[in-house]
Amino acid sequence: MIVTFTANPSVDRTYEIDALVRGAVIRARAIRIDAGGKGVNVTRALVANGHDSVAVLPSGGAEGAQLLALLAGERLQVRAVPVGGAVRANVTIVEPDGTTTKINEPGPELSASEVADLADTLVSAATGAEWAVLSGSLPPGSPADLYAMLTAQLRGLGVRVAVDAEGPLLLAALAAGPDVIKPNRSELEQASGVKVARPRDALVAIEQLRAAGARTVLASLGAQGAVLVDHTGSYLASAPATARSTVGAGDATLAGFLAAGGAGPDALVEAVAWGNAAVSLPGSRMPTPADLDRGAVKIWSMDELEVHS
Repeated sequence: MIVTFTANPSVDRTYEIDALVRGAVIRARAIRIDAGGKGVNVTRALVANGHDSVAVLPSGGAEGAQLLALLAGERLQVRAVPVGGAVRANVTIVEPDGTTTKINEPGPELSASEVADLADTLVSAATGAEWAVLSGSLPPGSPADLYAMLTAQLRGLGVRVAVDAEGPLLLAALAAGPDVIKPNRSELEQASGVKVARPRDALVAIEQLRAAGARTVLASLGAQGAVLVDHTGSYLASAPATARSTVGAGDATLAGFLAAGGAGPDALVEAVAWGNAAVSLPGSRMPTPADLDRGAVKIWSMDELEVHS
């Protein structure tokens, strides 16, 4: 069982257009409405591929009701915590070359008691689970060290923790020793202060984050693939992809990695296969087994690449 925690979920509307022109009237070629939020996407990807997952999230307002209806339509297990504010609604605009523009609302401001209810619900749902995933931004009113507190509490219960966050939220969580973190390129650069132009640069940045407390780092680098550093070694994996929408691709990558055990080169291949499949799909649709092409994924030891470069 993998439990996900999404403190700031959303209803996501995705518009596919011919070109984004400022100030113009633009007609959409296609529209999708999906349940959104990084942890929600991880659960959606896991369930779409036959793995057990429970999503813990707040729900409030008309958007919250719509979110729960969308999740029910995908037959997901949900532990929803009622809150006074309305869940946010986000807009994604996708152009034919895969360029994605997102407009994200801040989300409802949570009271201290609502944050506490969310945390208690997560701990209850995750007790006995293999993994807990703390993913995405926090809504206004949430303490910046929430992921750090939850990581320490969950690891104390014997639950492995994966964190996918950015900025101060990620930096605070590192001190609690998460088992896995999954930054993208910009998040890796921001957290480490290292410019990541090539996969070899990622190794320098990753070692800083491991020194700060992360046990395993899975860094997604867009078209350059993904770099994994853990107790088994350091690896780079990539696969060709035709981008239709990048929304949720990183979440699918993390889901694939955890579904395959959360360690080692085989899990990295699975992660890249899931992420690449998500990029080729519309909106934030998560891949199913029929979408995956593991044979297209190439993997290298970073040590070998360093010797020959």
